[in-house]
Amino acid sequence: MSSGQLIAITGPSGVGKGTLVRLLLARHPELYLSVSTTTRQPRPGEVEGQDYYFVSPDRFKTLIATGQLLEWAEYAGNYYGTPREKVETQIHQGRTVLLEIEVMGAQQIKQTFPEALRLFILPPNVAELERRLRDRGTDTEDAIAKRLQRAKAEIELSTEFNVQIVNDNLDQALAKIEQAIFN
Repeated sequence: MSSGQLIAITGPSGVGKGTLVRLLLARHPELYLSVSTTTRQPRPGEVEGQDYYFVSPDRFKTLIATGQLLEWAEYAGNYYGTPREKVETQIHQGRTVLLEIEVMGAQQIKQTFPEALRLFILPPNVAELERRLRDRGTDTEDAIAKRLQRAKAEIELSTEFNVQIVNDNLDQALAKIEQAIFN
């Protein structure tokens, strides 16, 4: 059986990664979405094992120490990481695996899977990104300020990725992601 492909989709918080990935999976059920592990608290409606694996900071540190994460990063006071074994199993079975991950984690993927296709989703501008973060209604003012500050630094890194896609029109951004993955 041929080996699969790893696709890392990243960008600043609030850029629409989650929405784009959900739409992509709805149109392409053959894709496998890797579920990340995090130390943050679940948001309303999130399901353990479907949206994230929610663990304690101590458990997360154990996963790092034992090499069970493909990549990991700290973001806004919480840790996020990709369970290594599930991703590698799917790739060895010939599947295309999607990672929806933070920018620091996506940078690590360049080291651990140099052949991975890394896509960076950009906002049309920082003001629109701030509006999206506020409209989510899930963060404090302090958290929004931290996310925006970090987003500006992350946007500077976008040229390190294979493909940059501006999410100013959902349908067009989705079409560009499909073109990058399937062509």
